[in-house]
Amino acid sequence: MKMTTSGTEINKNHRGANVNKTAEMTKMALMVAMNCVSAYIIIPLPFSLSPIALQTLIVNLTGYVLNAKQAFMTMLVYLLVGLAGVPGFSGSAGPGKLFGPTGGYIIGFLFTAVFLAYFRGEKYSFKRYALLGCVIGIPLIYVFGVVQLKLITGMGWDKAIMTGALPFIPLDIVKCLAAAVIAGPINRIFANNR
Repeated sequence: MKMTTSGTEINKNHRGANVNKTAEMTKMALMVAMNCVSAYIIIPLPFSLSPIALQTLIVNLTGYVLNAKQAFMTMLVYLLVGLAGVPGFSGSAGPGKLFGPTGGYIIGFLFTAVFLAYFRGEKYSFKRYALLGCVIGIPLIYVFGVVQLKLITGMGWDKAIMTGALPFIPLDIVKCLAAAVIAGPINRIFANNR
């Protein structure tokens, strides 16, 4: 038995695919823009090369609302935009920032967003999101950040950890929990627009 599809059905399917692609691209562009803006919401610390920034909230949110491929592409675009010199990294942009003492945190953002997106599950769960972000996501950012901080500055491991990770843990946990809360309504909105 041969099945045929009318031209109207094909056009509806094609339009639906285009709408989904447009929605995906819009979500990704929005997350890139939010990453760039969040880089400028900072509190400098006199004892550290790294300021307190809102970026960890947005990086976690990126992993919670996008799939792994989208999260990778979003964070890669963010890195490339900043590398090209467009203001998007906290304090400055360009190769000097990405390959400087605090650039490891920015590189860690890419891996963290992809990790969270890959392991977060299909259904929203505040507990799972918060646990992944606090136990794996934040430490992953710190590993990249502290290693580059130590290698570029030549400071010892103890000082790199004391100035590049420990002061940020309490507020990063709060930001991680906030991202997990915010992700619920955002995921519902995105699901309703499919």
